[in-house]
Amino acid sequence: MSDVDVALVGLGPTGATLANLLGAYGISTLVLERDTQVYPLPRAVHFDGETMRILQSLGLQHAVQAISRPGTQGMHFVSSTGQTLLVRQGSDHPGPQGHYNNWYFHQPELETLLRQRLAQHPNVHVQLGHEVQGLTADAHGVTLETTDLSNGQTQRHRAQYVVGCDGARSAVRHAIGSDMDDRGLKQAWLCLDVLTHNELPLPAYTVQWCDPQRPMTIVNKTGKRRRWEIMVLPGDDPEQLTQPDFYWPLVARWITPAQATVERAAAYTFHSVLAHTWQNQRLIIAGDAAHQTPPFLGQGMCAGLRDAANLAWKLHAVLSGQAHPDLLLTYGSERMPHVREFIDLAVRLGAIIQETDPERARLRDATFADQGAEIFAFPQPRLGPGAYLSHQPHAGTVAPQFTLSQGQLMDDVIGHRFALLVAAEHAQQVQSSRYPRLCQADVAQLTAELGSPMHQWLAAHQACAALLRPDRYVAGLAHQPAELAELEAWLAALLTPK
Repeated sequence: MSDVDVALVGLGPTGATLANLLGAYGISTLVLERDTQVYPLPRAVHFDGETMRILQSLGLQHAVQAISRPGTQGMHFVSSTGQTLLVRQGSDHPGPQGHYNNWYFHQPELETLLRQRLAQHPNVHVQLGHEVQGLTADAHGVTLETTDLSNGQTQRHRAQYVVGCDGARSAVRHAIGSDMDDRGLKQAWLCLDVLTHNELPLPAYTVQWCDPQRPMTIVNKTGKRRRWEIMVLPGDDPEQLTQPDFYWPLVARWITPAQATVERAAAYTFHSVLAHTWQNQRLIIAGDAAHQTPPFLGQGMCAGLRDAANLAWKLHAVLSGQAHPDLLLTYGSERMPHVREFIDLAVRLGAIIQETDPERARLRDATFADQGAEIFAFPQPRLGPGAYLSHQPHAGTVAPQFTLSQGQLMDDVIGHRFALLVAAEHAQQVQSSRYPRLCQADVAQLTAELGSPMHQWLAAHQACAALLRPDRYVAGLAHQPAELAELEAWLAALLTPK
């Protein structure tokens, strides 16, 4: 029997990201994955600037940029007559997270990078081709029974915590006993992924084709990769959905069989569900095991990586003896309301594109024509109740990432630590002996020089200092020097085992 601090079940993007973060913290980690290879076909195709920031924290920024492209033109909801109804905002320059707000990619390439990065962490042990058969939790840890699928041999492992990153049919969620809350969207779609032979006159932006006769999504991914997502209608024959005779006529206005090779044609049911319970003592779930969102915002994988970033620093604080295990209870309380906002927005957008009644679609289009095309940005919701100063309205929101005077991105200097951003005129006061906890090595101190974007951000919040958590969410602000004592007391209380 092997003993580890954390066992992860599942090595998709969420599990691989969490494993890399735990590896960076030096936590002994076992990863169990039933498949022996990265799934070779396209699945997720989009992530946002905050997700790139998480990948940056793994040391993968440049490698991921090399396999991705920034989506500078956003996403357009277009009627069957060509009317633009609404637009998810794009940008041709980096956003507040220090990266472009939208990125398109080929999931197998990203998963390969994440797995290659794991090799740099000797404290992370990956067992591919191993399936979890049983989980038994007690007051001190969890016993896992696994099977090596190559030879049928069984093994037992012991972990202090088990995190299920094992997808929609999660065995760990089943062991927790959590039901799923349906947020109102359940619809079958066909995903058609192709490799074009040559450049085609197709939009560079993502199109949500709001045609009541056949709603579709058209995605320009990377290189010659394109995707059509085609809504399945009541009269469609389920046995024919993935046959060329069904899908080629539907996309004929944009592309023909002579212009592309089909990589994958697969029918999916888009869900909008949220697990009621994300943790039961030492069993925890993340990613699709905890939530599933329709793809109309491209936030499914993003939500899983946010789970990983939120959970990693808390596991480290607990396992290193710095914090009480109750800190882990804030993982679910913070993340559930946050991801719910994204799911509910995706459901509302889905209602726009999935309208198949011609008269209601006409009224929809007329309403947008009267008000003009609506432009919206990704929401930046506040976390649910948890580990931050909840009485402060800006605490619990993600902080921007600034470029420092030396040209470095802020997170590269901070690393996997807390950070105190201090206006230059107050920097000397922080160094006083009155704030020993804020001055320890696990808190990076960055000075906001007069006139710098960081200084302007603090001034906009009428603050002289801001304390950031390791996941870059704001723990609290000091609006005047005397309030540094509140940040000092909060951090000392958080990282003092009870």
